[in-house]
Amino acid sequence: MWARLRAVARCAPVTVVAPLALLDYANPNNKMLASLHVPSRRVDNGMDVLHPRWLYPPKGGWLNAFLLCARLVWPLARLKSRQAYDVIDAHFAHPEGIAAVLSGRILRMPVVITMRGSELRYRRHKGRMFWIGWALRRAARVITVSEGLRQLALELGVDAARTKVIPNGVDTRVFFRRNRQACRRALDLSDGERIILCAGDLAELKGHHKVIRALTALDECGIVARLIIAGGVGRSGRYAATLRQQVADFNLHDRVQFAGEMKQERLAELMCAADVFCLASSSEGWPNVVNEALACGTPVVATDVGAVRQMLTSSDYGFIVPVDDPRALADALGSAMTRRWDHNAISAAGRSRSWDDVAREVLEQLSAAVADHTVSREPR
Repeated sequence: MWARLRAVARCAPVTVVAPLALLDYANPNNKMLASLHVPSRRVDNGMDVLHPRWLYPPKGGWLNAFLLCARLVWPLARLKSRQAYDVIDAHFAHPEGIAAVLSGRILRMPVVITMRGSELRYRRHKGRMFWIGWALRRAARVITVSEGLRQLALELGVDAARTKVIPNGVDTRVFFRRNRQACRRALDLSDGERIILCAGDLAELKGHHKVIRALTALDECGIVARLIIAGGVGRSGRYAATLRQQVADFNLHDRVQFAGEMKQERLAELMCAADVFCLASSSEGWPNVVNEALACGTPVVATDVGAVRQMLTSSDYGFIVPVDDPRALADALGSAMTRRWDHNAISAAGRSRSWDDVAREVLEQLSAAVADHTVSREPR
């Protein structure tokens, strides 16, 4: 999300309104008032960023969208009075997209909603899906990061002419092929060992536990590998303990490393150092880490979720496996670590779409939304 915002901001003025929870019930460190340490206003790469605080009840469901709207209307109205924006660009359909459409109707402003994949997790929540559909049908444009999400929008009654698939890009200044041996030396990794890299919060849906289990299956095939997991504890932090216990149960302390959160530059070095990048998620929209790993020239083994098939368009770049097939995952990882790859071709494929390309396509949709809104308000 932030990468796209920064890319768009290089082409047009952008003001970001990013609400923070006053009471963060899911803070992994139990610091419920952590947001108070964040300034209410800051500048990020030339963008003015506002952080209004809002209060929502735990498990508020669809009601949270209305509470978010109540908090957003006033700062959005003040920005409108200064003619600071022409369109509201909402990221995620729930609760942000619903709140944005409610605010847009109050302020008579066009709204564009981007669906990023979290919407898929709400399919079984009738109340949330009702309001998601309500908001999407009233948005001036609906952008999705994958064709699967566009199909969901169409199922919810959105006019196909107002939908557009705009896949994410990759920061080619950070994610590019480096010398593998040099990266391993810099990261204090052995030249000879096989390395699997995963990246993402230590949450169950990211599937890190599946990759840990795959290490034992690889052992049976005579393939000894090391697993590095780059990612923080996530919103709740509860599953991190489960993963660490799993490592202890399998006696893999010396072969599984929890590297924690890291800056993109260091993640790129790790991707270049790894033999294979693995995404074992059970749900995704457009997983940026897949493109980033490819851009680094590293083959990818990924579960068949979200837009993975749009990203791994050839077995020359990696392998796609079913979500719940441990044997297929282990076999694919084994094949990836023993196969000879054309790393330059993989990197070229991963770097073929930049965030500047994304920004141009997004601006076309935002401009179209503003134009349609202007026409609709003209007297007849």
